Amino acid sequence: MIKSGIIVTGATGETGSVSVAELQKVGNSVRTMLRREDSPNAQSKRKGGLIKLFKITALFLLLLSTHGAFAGEIKPYNQAEFEKLAVEGKPILLDFRADWCTICAAQAPVIRELMAQGKYKDLTTFTVDFDTATALLKAYKVEIQSTLIVLTGKHEEGRSVGDTSREGIDRLLNSAVH
Repeated sequence: MIKSGIIVTGATGETGSVSVAELQKVGNSVRTMLRREDSPNAQSKRKGGLIKLFKITALFLLLLSTHGAFAGEIKPYNQAEFEKLAVEGKPILLDFRADWCTICAAQAPVIRELMAQGKYKDLTTFTVDFDTATALLKAYKVEIQSTLIVLTGKHEEGRSVGDTSREGIDRLLNSAVH
C-alpha cells in the first residue's frame, strides 16, 4: 500500500480551511479519499455565515407573513361571518360567481390584485356560488352571475354586473371604504 497526500489551501494561500486529498494504491486499484480539516477560525466563519443566512430567511418569512395583514380577505360566503361583519358596519364585497362563467374568471384576478392593496385591508370579500345560493340571489335581486355588490354593514353602496376592468372594480370597491 502506497499513500501520498495533497493539501489544498484557499485562493489566498490561507490554511484556515484545508482540503486533504489522499491517494491510496492497494494492489491494482487506486482509492482517493478527500477530507476537510477546518481551523477554529474557519469553523467560526462558517458558523457566522449560517447565522447570517438564518437571519435573512427569518426576515423574508416575516415579510411574507405581514403581507396578509395589509390585505383584505377573500373567502367563501358564510352567513354567520357575514352577519357579524354587517352588524359591525364593516365594508363587504359580495362576489356572485359561477365556476363556468368566463366573465367571473376574468374578474377573479382583478379582485385578488385589488384586495392585496392596503386601502382594502378592512374589506372582506365573500364569494357566493351563483348556482346554489338562491336565497341570497333573491335577497339581493341578483339575476346574473358576475354581479359584484359592495355593502357597508347591510347598506348597499354600489353594484356592477359583468365589469372586468381594473378601474371599474376599483371604483366600486372604493365606494365601500370611503
